[in-house]
Order: sequence, then C-alpha cells, then structure tokens
Amino acid sequence: MAKRDYYEILGVDKSASTAEVKKGYRKMAIKYHPDKNPDNADAEAKFKEAAEAYEVLSNADKKARYDQFGHQAFDGSGGFGGGGGAGMNMDDIFSQFGDIFGGGGFGGGGGFSGFGGGFGGGQRRVKGSNLRIRVSLTLEEIANGVEKKIKVKRKVQAPGTTYKTCSTCNGQGQVTRVTNTILGRMQTAAACPTCGGAGQSIDKKPSDADGQGLKVQEETVSVKIPAGVVDSMQLKVTGKGNEAPGNGISGDLLVVIEEKEHETLKREGDNLHYDMYVSLPDAVLGTSKEIDTVTGKVRIKVDAGVQSGKILRLRGKGIPSINGYGSGDLLVHVNVWTPKTLNKEQKDFFESMKNDEHFDPKPESTDKSFFEKVKDMFS
Repeated sequence: MAKRDYYEILGVDKSASTAEVKKGYRKMAIKYHPDKNPDNADAEAKFKEAAEAYEVLSNADKKARYDQFGHQAFDGSGGFGGGGGAGMNMDDIFSQFGDIFGGGGFGGGGGFSGFGGGFGGGQRRVKGSNLRIRVSLTLEEIANGVEKKIKVKRKVQAPGTTYKTCSTCNGQGQVTRVTNTILGRMQTAAACPTCGGAGQSIDKKPSDADGQGLKVQEETVSVKIPAGVVDSMQLKVTGKGNEAPGNGISGDLLVVIEEKEHETLKREGDNLHYDMYVSLPDAVLGTSKEIDTVTGKVRIKVDAGVQSGKILRLRGKGIPSINGYGSGDLLVHVNVWTPKTLNKEQKDFFESMKNDEHFDPKPESTDKSFFEKVKDMFS
C-alpha cells in the first residue's frame, strides 16, 4: 500500500510554518492516541503515521529532502522504515515527542491530561545516542543502488549487568513538582535527576562496563542504499546506534552519503555529462567512439561534419530518480581537437584549403548557439 503524503496526514499545506505543523500533529495525536482509542489497531496505525509525518516535517533538513525526493528519501534505510509508520515503536514516539503538549506530555505523569489521567501513564524510556558514519559510493553504485556492510562500534549492555528500580522516581523515569501560582496549583514533570529518566539504576556490572553498564562492541550492519541518492543525503538505520541502559531504546545509525568523483563522468542532478574529443579527420569524415556510462561502455556514432560543441543526448543513460520518475540522460559534449603542430605537407594542404568554399563556416538554422545548447541541457 502506497504511503500517504505527510502534509495530508497532518492536514497542513506545503507552506505551513513549524508552528502549524506542530498544531496539526497535536490535533491528530489527540484524536488517535491509544488512551482515547484502546484496542483500536487502525487508530494506533494513524497515531504512528502522524508521528512519522511530524518527525520529518518538523525538521528543516528532513523536510527539505522530503519536498525534493518524497518518501524515497527515507525508504529502505531511511525514515522510520515500513509503510505508514508501521515500523515505529510506541515508546520511541513517546520519548521523541514527549514535549509536544508541553510539561511532560506523552511521557505520563502530568502536563496534558484528559484520557485516563495523562498520556501513556507508564514509565518513560530513555533512548540511546545516535551514531553517524560516512559511506563513500562510486557513481556506478549510486546509479544501480547497493547494499553495504558497515563495521560500527556501538555501545551495548555488558553481559552480567543488572539494574534495579530507581528509588527516587520509583521506576517512572520522571519526577513531578507542584507549585502554587496565582492561577492555582501547577504540576510539572521533569526527568529524574538520579537515573536521568531511565527509571533504573545500576545494581551490578562487570569491570569492563562503563558507569551505565555499557561496553563498546564492533558490529557489522547491512545498509540498503537506494539508487539515485545524492551527496550529503542522510539515511537512518533504526535501532543500530548506541543502546540505552536498562530497558531503554537503542539510538539510530545515521548514514551520510559521500559521492566519489568519477574519472570521466560529471553528475548534474540526475543527468550525466561526458566530454568526447574527436580528431579533425574524424569530425570531417565521421566515426564511432566508445564512451563510459554508469552501466558500462557503449559505442556511439559520430556523423560526418559534426561541429565542435554539439551535444549528443543519450536518453535514460543518466542516474535513476530517487522519486522513481525514470532516469536522467547522458549528455555527450563533442569537442573537435585542432592539432597544434603540423608538418610541411599538412600545412600546405590547409593553406590550399583557405579559399575552398567547403571550409567556409556556413551555420544552418539547426545549428544552435551556445546559449541555446545550455538551455537544452536543462530542459
């Protein structure tokens, strides 16, 4: 089933401000919250869907990538994985967007109330820190998509580590504070200062574990990179960052794309450019040339009388669109190579051709100017 448009999910348009996006998410979250819709799988799916939309549209960088590439920018290893937010964890949603209503919100124990004494009502779960790694890709890998095996050093819970319920917050992960104001008694919630919001503290740990009961471990992570990614694009592998202590949620692995420079091909969006040099005799008589593409070498025909600066367009031989809108083109720029030195016989030949009408420039209406050629490149 195709994923719904994020703007449609939150009921806002593409020009919506951050405040309007937040307002739209708050409305959908209240409408479909599990406390208001117990045992309603459809409502839970819409609640996750709204959280996924808000996670992207509330982040300027992610919103820009979504506006440019759509869902493709986050599919596979990106986004939350899974259609309609199906891959999301409810605790993950609560931990990330707990402040959407202010003062505690989804975490439970204060802030917003109205559905059974506050959203969630349970223990707040801490999320581990994210990891970021760069992956260098060749133009061929970008054009065809690739699966990369990446070695990552991440923190995991050390074997033998045990935890006990935090005595300060009684396992809730947060403490509430009541203050008297001119408007009456106000209750606020904050992360527990003792356990940092985990709800648990270290009971026993091995000697090689850190203060949170974690140790560094190398792990090989498989990342599926879709065709058409661009330099500096960031993909997310959910749950492959650092683990959190106790029953917390693992952070994410953020994979930043780094595009390697190709020896002969230059990328411009989904199009590719190739400079092809032909000799003066080949330009006059015509020839065929073997050139590079991202799927291997191909041979193309060069017509007799070809002019320097002519652009040959090979449709569909560029980079696939990450939005799934087909592929770009390969633009072959013809450059006629003029010899810099000639022997006497060659010089005599060209001297004799100076007044020959075959060598006089005679541009035709079909011979486009430089600016027309540039315009065609972007059309």
